[in-house]
Amino acid sequence: DRDRFLARLYPSTDPQDIRHADLVIEAVFEDLELKRRVLAETEAVISPDAVFASNTSALPISRIAEGAKHPERVLGMHYFSPVEKMPLLELIATDRTSERALATAWRYGVRQGKTVVIVKDGPGFYTTRILAPFLNEAMLLVAEGAGIEDVDRAVMDFGYPVGPLRLLDEVGIDVAAHVVRDVGDVFEDRGLGASDALPKMYDAGYRGRKNRKGFYRYEGDGEGRRKGPSEEAYRFFGARSGPGPDARSIAHRAAFLMANEAVWCLQDGVLRSARDGDVAAILGLGFPPFTGGLRGGFAGSLRR
Repeated sequence: DRDRFLARLYPSTDPQDIRHADLVIEAVFEDLELKRRVLAETEAVISPDAVFASNTSALPISRIAEGAKHPERVLGMHYFSPVEKMPLLELIATDRTSERALATAWRYGVRQGKTVVIVKDGPGFYTTRILAPFLNEAMLLVAEGAGIEDVDRAVMDFGYPVGPLRLLDEVGIDVAAHVVRDVGDVFEDRGLGASDALPKMYDAGYRGRKNRKGFYRYEGDGEGRRKGPSEEAYRFFGARSGPGPDARSIAHRAAFLMANEAVWCLQDGVLRSARDGDVAAILGLGFPPFTGGLRGGFAGSLRR
């Protein structure tokens, strides 16, 4: 099996080698100009019928496709890390994306064994858009006096597989800082306050586990094994007051922000159905699966 899979791969640095491709998936860093340049270079060699997909977690596909020769062939294919384990694939369609392009990407994702949902283009799409306020609330809780481990433990006790601050370390504070910048306007328009801790940490050289500088300490070379919370990380939260909220308040405040944003996504037409929102939250973001999704999770939580 290994040899058969490896035989299908053809690593190359020559753009001409993709000229016969039916689908090209770009996965460069979250930089708008870089992605536009890759799209232009790709369109110069591929067939006009080929589909171009950007694997981005927050940048609007319509902005990446500005100036494209065939914008109807451009869409987003948002994979989740680690890709070999996470079962969700989020397809992002712009107002100009053709049904044929969507069908091509959908079929490819299904053959990869993914559960595929289609969402409307916009800052953060669906999954990143509902994740951003969840992570932001975790940092606001720390600023109010909650401990880093206390926040993560309370959210995990609620049913998430990993806490929000540990997740920021795993994803990378550099990546998260870019995402916050890209989706921040969505929340500011509604008057939601944003923590400034993450940009400060990024500017100070914090990248999370990848450089062993994040919300937690890491031992050894490379990414190292995670140890306790980093006392140095607290300095980015200013003067912290009081003992902080209790565990129940921590879990509800973080998770309710995610649920509230999901309702906004449904209202704005980002989601095609509430069921898609439930499926994507569970399979892409680890929302407590035993609840059946955002709707069931909060009905049960409020009853308790």
